[in-house]
Amino acid sequence: MLSVAEAREHILSHFQPTATEGIPLAACANRVLAVDISAPYDLPLFDNSAMDGFAILAGDTSASSLTLSVVADIPAGSTPTVKLKPGQAARIMTGAQLPEGATAVIPVEDTDFHNREAGTAAPENISFSRVVNAGENIRPRGMDIHAGQIVLKKGQTLKPQDLGLLAMLGIAAVQVHRKPRVALLSSGDELLEVDAPLESGKIRDSNSYTLAALVESAGSEVLRLGVAKDTRESVEELFQKAIAADVDFILSSAGVSVGAFDYVKEVVEANGSLNFWRVNMRPGKPLAFGKYLDKQFIGLPGNPVSAFVGFEIFVRPVLERLSGKLDGSRRKVRVRCEEEIDSDGRESYLRAKIREENGVLFARLTGHQGSGNLLSLVQADALLIIPAGVKCVPAGQEVEAILL
Repeated sequence: MLSVAEAREHILSHFQPTATEGIPLAACANRVLAVDISAPYDLPLFDNSAMDGFAILAGDTSASSLTLSVVADIPAGSTPTVKLKPGQAARIMTGAQLPEGATAVIPVEDTDFHNREAGTAAPENISFSRVVNAGENIRPRGMDIHAGQIVLKKGQTLKPQDLGLLAMLGIAAVQVHRKPRVALLSSGDELLEVDAPLESGKIRDSNSYTLAALVESAGSEVLRLGVAKDTRESVEELFQKAIAADVDFILSSAGVSVGAFDYVKEVVEANGSLNFWRVNMRPGKPLAFGKYLDKQFIGLPGNPVSAFVGFEIFVRPVLERLSGKLDGSRRKVRVRCEEEIDSDGRESYLRAKIREENGVLFARLTGHQGSGNLLSLVQADALLIIPAGVKCVPAGQEVEAILL
């Protein structure tokens, strides 16, 4: 059997990042940057006040009580026209540009001016009784960012705060990677739509909902093709819809084994090429990868948990590469097993619940690990990774876990 790493690397070698496109800043949330972003200018743009207060010359202050003449009123958004001289002050609002000559700002609460209601005129004089240091409560130009500094790097997913920074820098459009597009189908005569009446021997199609949501969680678009019946014509019809939609690859669940009614495998082989692998993992040993006409194809097992794990281990990395991400979105941590865990020697991904105690993460399995037990996956917040060749993990031993 292929190792998990061998299968994943082989699949990834067939994918490259999508083309780039320039889109408006308002549409950039959760998109992946295609270029580094450099600051076009300093931030802050000018020396400004960090407080509502009075701009002063720090050299005017002493330990004794001091009275200064207020010669200007500077709201945020205005350009000061006054140059402060010794003995003078200017009322100033948070974010307002500092007047020439000012070297500090004293907060309004540290003065004898107590009327702070909106619309109140500036006083003629202020008094205060403490020493103010040069630079106090001033945000100097370039304090945060210098012009030319790289502030966001290509390959990172744009977060809300990133968009705010781009707006501050006046960057109204951004080069990002096009969202990957995935055609998704399930296969099998036994599958019913979620709202169809139950019939003897039938089950509901759950994989299409799980996998579609996983594709979208990876920042990609999904084209839901529905369920292919167990006929060559039905499978071929859905594959042709994927070709017409010009997706980046086709993803299926079930229909790729050696069963007498599994036509996905046959259709792909007849119109392209197919590798059918037994991967040394649990759950999800059967995995198909190939090409239908000019589109790559990944076939996951039909059991719900196997399909989920197969997506996380093989498909999510493909979507991250297509979207240009440099770092994986699933974090791995070390956890301590609270119980003895048996395995069958394959690289295993076991559903577990994690808790923290005194800075240590502990994990316990969420019920039996059958590949059809979707409830145990719903209750889990991690997949414990039991390495290949390990058949027993004693209680108290640490293993690696993928956080869900």
